[in-house]
Amino acid sequence: MRSMNIAATGMLAQQLNVEVISNNIANMNTTGYKQQRAEFQDLLYQNLERPGASTSTSGTIVPYGIQIGLGVKPAAISRSMEQGNLNFTENPYDVAIQGRGYFRIQLPTGEEAYTRAGALGRSAEGQLVTPDGYTVQPGITIPQDATDISISQQGQVTVRIAGQTTPQQVGQLDLATFINEAGLEATGDNLFLETAASGSAVIGTPGQTGIGTLMQGFLETSNVNPVAEITSLITAQRAYEMNSKVISTSDEMMSMTSRLRG
Repeated sequence: MRSMNIAATGMLAQQLNVEVISNNIANMNTTGYKQQRAEFQDLLYQNLERPGASTSTSGTIVPYGIQIGLGVKPAAISRSMEQGNLNFTENPYDVAIQGRGYFRIQLPTGEEAYTRAGALGRSAEGQLVTPDGYTVQPGITIPQDATDISISQQGQVTVRIAGQTTPQQVGQLDLATFINEAGLEATGDNLFLETAASGSAVIGTPGQTGIGTLMQGFLETSNVNPVAEITSLITAQRAYEMNSKVISTSDEMMSMTSRLRG
């Protein structure tokens, strides 16, 4: 019976749906995390009678036909790039992006990665780095005798040096934007890589047209809505149960058929 195979595809689809939802819930408190959503498509159809098929020599045609669907398949797992809330931390090395843009991160492999998580730190050499120690491009070094650091909304990094009254600018943070942010490849550790789907990175100064600004002392929270995720989880669970019920019903029908043959 087709219904058993169809329902099986439905159960597999809802299993994937629950896995995506569980990942969202697990990352509710992950800095800069972007909520994901599973998307599905219907499978191929068996045409027992094609729509528009001729039914007589006088030119009459079938208005609807007979098409039997074969189930569902995963189409994509999309990512919502909606801005998360800004959480005030008071840490001068925490920097949130308000609007579009990503920090550029130099990986040990030489590749350049991108992140929205601005929980930065200072390495032993004085460079701005991520929690994993990866250098934030374009490579800004804070002097050892700096007593205070200030990061403007436009990305200018200035410090106060002991014994000096005038702040000294030590660097300029820039941001990368993409035509299709959802096409970036997530690699874990709050990092993304450029892909053919995302397009090439466009580097610019914070505050320029189409580029967000920086907020020192803030971190961008996850954009996961817990209430919406729990609602989606319940819906997925009910859909899984209904597909399971279809399999049970199909099995009962086959059992009745086998008894008739006996």
